Amino acid sequence: MTQSLHNPVDVLFQPFQLGEVSLASRVVMAPMTRSRAGEDEVPGALAADYYAQRATAGLIIAEATQISATAQGYPFTPGIYTDAQEAGWRSVTQAVHARGGKIFLQLWHTGRVSHTAFQPEGQAPLAPSASHADNVFTFIPGEGKARVSASRAMTLEEIAGVVADYRSAARRARAAGFDGVEVHGANGYLLDQFLRDSANHRDDAYGGSIENRTRLLFEVAQAVADEIGTGRTGVRLSPVSPYNGLSDSNPQALFERAVERLDTLGLAYVHVVEGATGGPRDQQPFDYAALRARFRGAWLVNNSYDGALAAQAVASGRADLVSFGRPYIFNPDLARRLREGAPLNEKFEDALIYGGGSAHGYTDYPTLDEVAAAQA
Repeated sequence: MTQSLHNPVDVLFQPFQLGEVSLASRVVMAPMTRSRAGEDEVPGALAADYYAQRATAGLIIAEATQISATAQGYPFTPGIYTDAQEAGWRSVTQAVHARGGKIFLQLWHTGRVSHTAFQPEGQAPLAPSASHADNVFTFIPGEGKARVSASRAMTLEEIAGVVADYRSAARRARAAGFDGVEVHGANGYLLDQFLRDSANHRDDAYGGSIENRTRLLFEVAQAVADEIGTGRTGVRLSPVSPYNGLSDSNPQALFERAVERLDTLGLAYVHVVEGATGGPRDQQPFDYAALRARFRGAWLVNNSYDGALAAQAVASGRADLVSFGRPYIFNPDLARRLREGAPLNEKFEDALIYGGGSAHGYTDYPTLDEVAAAQA
């Protein structure tokens, strides 16, 4: 439905019912890896501060979080498969809810985008097919940048185990206080690897045809939705992103079928990265309108949106919600800045995006109120 208001960006600040969750606005904080988890991949007090600072977003989707010990591909990324990790995340959700915010957790398995250094007993990373991703790297503490390891093809038993791990992680996420979860099916990680034929060379029920390659995504989404409810479950996709070395010979047909299958579950939303993740929106031709026409739930879009472009997307009915990534790293009060047309903070030149054990570059980016107080 087309909407128009006196101030164009006001359309972003209308309430929205996302499945079972009521949101105060259409402005979403996108999930972003920050690599700041503590020992045993447990999120700490700084994570609670970081997310609480951003609670004025209509919805926070917390960073990608490992569903199991085999799911990790980078250092210092959090998990949601142990009691300690669940307790750490509970402190985060309590801090966000105390400020009136809503927060989902993104559930993640990196698949072949991993290294033996992160895998139990140094085993090869799991993947749909044995492969070694070109020009894809991780970081090994104490060693530095390293190419991801060669992966091994998953057995049917291991595939069933991953589905069970997603279900268990969703259950833990709700126990930790999250309002819902997002299944990470994008950006070249495990579920995306099963979808796209550049990485999936299987000849069984999970490979070959589009129907078979969309099977695992569907089974995971179904398991999660069965566990915590369809109205608290979303899925993220990136149809044409080359991130982490993936491509597909026919992405339009593939992702239209994937979305058709997800639609039968009655999920709360689909979250689509338009174009290349963190790169050009027009990376290659793709008909996103045709994709959306196949899904009856909420449609959440992402990639290089500013306030004006986001407002246009919502006002035209092309999207229901818009997620913002890196601007939320540097601007804890991004929603207010968008509404007021205020300037955005620049990245601290000496701060890290990924890693770092201190608050600098993580929880010390100033709000508009803090800037005004400093200038008074």
